[in-house]
Amino acid sequence: MTFNADLDVRGRSVVVCGGGPAAYGVISSLLEAGAILTVIDEEPGTTVADLGARGLVTLHRHAVSKADLLGRSLVVPAGGDPAVDRMVADLADQVGVVSTAVQSDPAPAAVDRAGEVILVGGGPGDPGLLTGAGLEAVKRADVIVVDRLAPLAALDQARPGTEIIDVAKIPRGEFTAQERINEILVEQARAGRTVVRLKGGDSFVFGRGGEEWQACAAAGLAVRVIPGVSSAIAAPALAGIPLTHRQLTQGFTVVSGHLPPGYSGSTVNWAALAQSNTTLVIMMGMAALAQITEELIRSGLAPTTPAATVANAGMASQQTVRGTVADIARLTAAAGIQPPAITVIGAVAGLDLSDPHPPDPLNI
Repeated sequence: MTFNADLDVRGRSVVVCGGGPAAYGVISSLLEAGAILTVIDEEPGTTVADLGARGLVTLHRHAVSKADLLGRSLVVPAGGDPAVDRMVADLADQVGVVSTAVQSDPAPAAVDRAGEVILVGGGPGDPGLLTGAGLEAVKRADVIVVDRLAPLAALDQARPGTEIIDVAKIPRGEFTAQERINEILVEQARAGRTVVRLKGGDSFVFGRGGEEWQACAAAGLAVRVIPGVSSAIAAPALAGIPLTHRQLTQGFTVVSGHLPPGYSGSTVNWAALAQSNTTLVIMMGMAALAQITEELIRSGLAPTTPAATVANAGMASQQTVRGTVADIARLTAAAGIQPPAITVIGAVAGLDLSDPHPPDPLNI
């Protein structure tokens, strides 16, 4: 179901009854609209469980009752079962709370055609940063296989009856194995459906889009790619940090910090990066940030080099912490920042774009 964006819910208490994939779009829209959000579901999906763990919603894991609805500004039945949603609307009426209209979404009609898989990069999370082509793919999909970092509010634009499959991966928490995701894409496309694989950022930048393409190609399925704006570029830009600047640096390097320096599976040459004189963008590096910065300093990077961590880029909860490579790990931890977040290291991280006296240009 969809959320009426004309309703003013900023700062108001709203309860969504339903925490599964059918509710993801409306939950995200309500968060973007500034609602104080409570979600009630006995078995919430992985993505909503993650929102609860991050403190973005208050999550109650039980069946809805009248007591849950008292004093609310709005009740949104979004369980996906028309009978249950009607029951929630009736409860809201009984306690005198406004609820949204309940609609029954018909199942997609059977089709007699070959299926297709569309790998859609959704950008950093704000639905406004999803490309036009990506949104059109969402609108025509029969099935949407979605990540927790995708622009969930865009799911409101899906056709009635579109099946939403949650394959979220929570760091050090619940996850759907990549092999299973590949199987889902193949199974759904072989059934003749148009399958959109919607994820955050760009599918081919630490998004495992290449693996998904290979799995579909091995099954003889057509694959199309719609690129997205990678958070490696979007997050710094949204925080006012240019990755390149003619007066400061002539390049940037994007690396995964998922594995710390010295770990047997790490292929990143941190010593070379410390000497590269380019902006460093570290993705998936929150857990190992202290080890990474220590290694960079050990390898010759000046401890005073500016650094910044940007979390939840493009969302209402976006947060930026600035410091130096010597203290950014401590400052990031002290701020309580959790993934998704990236860290930028280099002169540009200390640049104040509003400064009327920028640094002297380089002789280039």
